[in-house]
Amino acid sequence: MMVFKKQFELLTGNAPFPWQEALYQCFERGEIPASCALPTGLGKTNVIAIWLIAFANGLKVPRRLVYVVNRRTVVDQTTTEAEKLRDRAHEIGIPNLAISTLRGQYADNQEWSENPSRPAIICGTVDMIGSRLLFSGYGVGMKARPLHAGFLGQDVLLVHDEAHLEPAFQVLIEKIQEEQQREKEVPWPKFRVMELTATRRSGGEPFELTHEEKNAPANLPQQPVTEEEKLKTPPIHHVWWRLRSKKWLELKSASRESVAKTIGETARDKWKDSGKAILVFVRTIESVKSVVAVLTDKQKGLPTDQVQILTGTLRGYERDRIANPLREDGCPIFARFLPKPKADAPENEQWKTIPREGTVFLVCTSAGEVGVDISSDHLVCDLSPLDSMAQRFGRVNRRGGGDAKIDVVYESDPDPKRKDDAFEKARWFTKALLERIPNIENRRSVSPQSLIDLKLTDVERDSAFTPPPAILPTTDILFDAWALTTIKGKLPGRPPVEPYLHGLPTDWQPPETQVAWREEVSRLDAKPWNEMSDTEFNNFATELLDVYPLKPHELLKDQSKRVFDLLKKLPKSPETPVWLQSQDGAVERSTLGAVTQGDAEDIQYLTIILTPEAGGLNRQGMLDDKANEPVEDVADKWFIKRKDGELVRQRKRLLNQDPDSDPEAAEMHPVISIELSSDEDNEENEAKTWQWFVLKNQGDKSSKKPVLWDVHVKDVEDHAKVILDGLKSFPVVLRQVVEVAAKFHDHGKRRKAFQTMLGNRNPNVLWAKSGKKAGKLAEIYRHEFGSLLDVVKEQAPEFKNLTSDQQQLVLHLIAVHHGRGRPHFPEDEAFDPSYSPAEADVMAAAVPQRFARLQRQYGRWGLAFLESILRAADWAASANPSKYVEVEQ
Repeated sequence: MMVFKKQFELLTGNAPFPWQEALYQCFERGEIPASCALPTGLGKTNVIAIWLIAFANGLKVPRRLVYVVNRRTVVDQTTTEAEKLRDRAHEIGIPNLAISTLRGQYADNQEWSENPSRPAIICGTVDMIGSRLLFSGYGVGMKARPLHAGFLGQDVLLVHDEAHLEPAFQVLIEKIQEEQQREKEVPWPKFRVMELTATRRSGGEPFELTHEEKNAPANLPQQPVTEEEKLKTPPIHHVWWRLRSKKWLELKSASRESVAKTIGETARDKWKDSGKAILVFVRTIESVKSVVAVLTDKQKGLPTDQVQILTGTLRGYERDRIANPLREDGCPIFARFLPKPKADAPENEQWKTIPREGTVFLVCTSAGEVGVDISSDHLVCDLSPLDSMAQRFGRVNRRGGGDAKIDVVYESDPDPKRKDDAFEKARWFTKALLERIPNIENRRSVSPQSLIDLKLTDVERDSAFTPPPAILPTTDILFDAWALTTIKGKLPGRPPVEPYLHGLPTDWQPPETQVAWREEVSRLDAKPWNEMSDTEFNNFATELLDVYPLKPHELLKDQSKRVFDLLKKLPKSPETPVWLQSQDGAVERSTLGAVTQGDAEDIQYLTIILTPEAGGLNRQGMLDDKANEPVEDVADKWFIKRKDGELVRQRKRLLNQDPDSDPEAAEMHPVISIELSSDEDNEENEAKTWQWFVLKNQGDKSSKKPVLWDVHVKDVEDHAKVILDGLKSFPVVLRQVVEVAAKFHDHGKRRKAFQTMLGNRNPNVLWAKSGKKAGKLAEIYRHEFGSLLDVVKEQAPEFKNLTSDQQQLVLHLIAVHHGRGRPHFPEDEAFDPSYSPAEADVMAAAVPQRFARLQRQYGRWGLAFLESILRAADWAASANPSKYVEVEQ
């Protein structure tokens, strides 16, 4: 274990805890625990470092680690920790570790999806990871959905942090793992799941703390004060101190109507002049508002700049500002709850500039309970189920050394109408369990060790935990239906994935709706756009949001009823335009009046896209019907974070502006360009051009100069070989398939019609890429369909010498490398100018049959993974051609 200890300290800057050494020993034995039950505050996130060391040392662990937790703030913090590991990973033999975030304050840098042979850490929420696993990625276009499913569903260790919060998702990923265990044809590591939680539900024997960690001596060693002393302290001592950190509980009652007010008064009166960082937890948004009103009371309270709200209902843009205090517009209050950087950390100097004096309050709903590495001096909260209370307690005096006070306020007169409510029963059973903790000198300790010492039975734990939602069973038929990614829109037998990720709504977790604000909604409510038929307009809007999608920082999620009530109260005309986007990405235009004629059920799980002029968002980023000022459209405030920390804008919209005059847009490529209506009040009455640009990255098909066809094909072949060389255990027979598919995948581009579309006027050369900087070119003829016909007709030796099974797989990889063929080509795309309609019909009929047969053979995620190898090679070749054609543009 000496090698592991040295590598762990090299990566993390800390010596490993005993449980971390024990987990690595599991990996050495070829075991991946299905469940790890570890108390909060003991470095669960370092599972990532343990996996990374195991991979570096050649142990049999998957190539990619996917870290999932259903809190956006936690995703960002986890990504930051992963980036620190990457900075040192080369020292243990991994020079090219990819780090990507699939929901956070920055755009997906696509490092994880560039190369399936590259080790990667992917951080994301249940929604972002779960939807992609089910071939239905939120905010992901049709073309990329199979690639994401393949990369996330094969050769992956998925760590589900705080799994008790999302039992439906845990059941789903276990079902996917079970499905793959029956797939015998897939020769590479499959999908593995590790549940990670501090408050595990009943059942099974999880991986836990070691015997040494559980059994501290009666007289604990004195906790050191200085950082230098802490570094010299044995790791086991730190475990003991954290398990037994001082957290003194006081239970107090208040009338049902005054609980929130009492919480605010208790926090204010006890800690207003303490100079400490005080955490307040309540269950509802209404309670948050009541607490803040008391804390900021003009006569008795504090200034508003000493109180900060953190809820799950904030728009992503404002929430990112709060949770990232080192940003120029960051929140200094939140910094008071974060761990201080180490002296040699790059951000240490910047951290020193943040004020550390005075009392501050952070008022949270459950958005601050789980996974976020924050620690307060004291806590005031309402009563919630035991799993929630344990998480709250874990955010106080997190590392020991303090002397925290915790006030829990509960109703003296429980609501008799809710006495049979499962959630209410769990709350009151939790109160009874807390009262079981020994009361020593009028004080109860709620340290992690005290909760462990309760020694709850499975029945008691189930009774005290938040009741799980109804979990929908997944079936082979559903998995097959979700895998049909070519079919857009609604499909009978293919339900939205949301209920399968989170379970059915409950009284305590009601249905939700997302809200965003976009200029497109108002600008396209004019001639000629408002004269288009609904079908034409909806198709255009769907395409627009496919290539320029809503991103997490633009979105706000709240209960559907609260969103509906807000829409009804907005002081705007009933004719105010509104767009409605369903989970499958389809957009429907409507009006505020039409939407509010129904009820809240009609907008469940939809995204409501409002005009910025509609208002409805306050400065804190919360829904507010009294907020009448136009809402800032933040669609373009979306940045990719480079390895060196540089932030680069990922996309941009330009109105009547030459992109060459804009330094950022000049480095992007246009995805859509339209003519807006002319301004009748403008004397010149000139039409306005509106263009949408996206930063060039993997998958971009445009370049400033053309690329010859044979150059591009050779580039794809070379990139495919690099990927296959990295997949050392990849079977030779499948390697041959990928190499042949790479060689023939673009044969259909040799058509005169395609060359004309690219703008190639020289009949003596063939282009693969046009190099034009104009808008998105319509491509009615699908070159990959033509490639299928050519490969079958020409029977080149490389293809002819393959077995029948290999040939079928080659044809499938060619068919799907731009997203079609899963399972079919639409009728208007299933043609080729060089072949008869009969020949095209025969080929078109064979595509879905081949897809179904190969999916049964390799499994849904196995086939998607195979497809992704060719697609990754094609994307890499498109992004970085080895040579350009020198022509005048």
